[in-house]
Amino acid sequence: MSSVTLRGTPSPVPVSKIICVGRNYAAHAKEMKAEIPEQPVLFLKPPSAILHDGGTIVIPKISRDLHHEVEMTVLIGRGGKNIDEHSALSHVAGYGVGLDMTLRDVQSEAKKKGLPWTLAKGFDTSAPLSEFVPAAAISDPHALEVELRVNGAVRQRGNTSSFIFRLERLISLISTHFTLEKGDVIFTGTPEGVAQAVPGDTLEATLRTPGGTPLSLLTVRIGQA
Repeated sequence: MSSVTLRGTPSPVPVSKIICVGRNYAAHAKEMKAEIPEQPVLFLKPPSAILHDGGTIVIPKISRDLHHEVEMTVLIGRGGKNIDEHSALSHVAGYGVGLDMTLRDVQSEAKKKGLPWTLAKGFDTSAPLSEFVPAAAISDPHALEVELRVNGAVRQRGNTSSFIFRLERLISLISTHFTLEKGDVIFTGTPEGVAQAVPGDTLEATLRTPGGTPLSLLTVRIGQA
């Protein structure tokens, strides 16, 4: 089973499912020419999509347009169903940074035909994940910066204070549809600046404190099938 690392714990944490939130930053919705949603847009990636720090993203042969989407990620430590918003953050074990890699051409074609996005979002290596920082070390998860550099140049930068849907609401809503379990991972949405990544690129994602101190780092490269 695929797993992730929570800093300070001796054993890897098995992941049962990955829940992703689309369009959680207004500026990203605008750049995608999409409406700002009234309810969170949810989709899934399989745990087999996980790639760890130092790994290589492999572009499937069905695509010629791979895009990066940097996001703060949430590791669930205590499961539940119909979780109340007031207690939602107590279910979080840690925070990290991840990349929702997307086959944009495949996704666009699926949208035109009214088909699911599964191939565009869930392929192997489409979910690079950093080590998770214990939730107790984060005083306010809605005051963190996410940044992505491609070949050393800043490509995306955003702050979780700009979330359309705060974590409490996301966790509560998700748990009404999918029973959350220990080890589940939530991708919380990407800021503006999504763009193509090509073979040979190096992607460096960072989660930072309000003061700019790095909390979690992720570096991956782009390869080709």
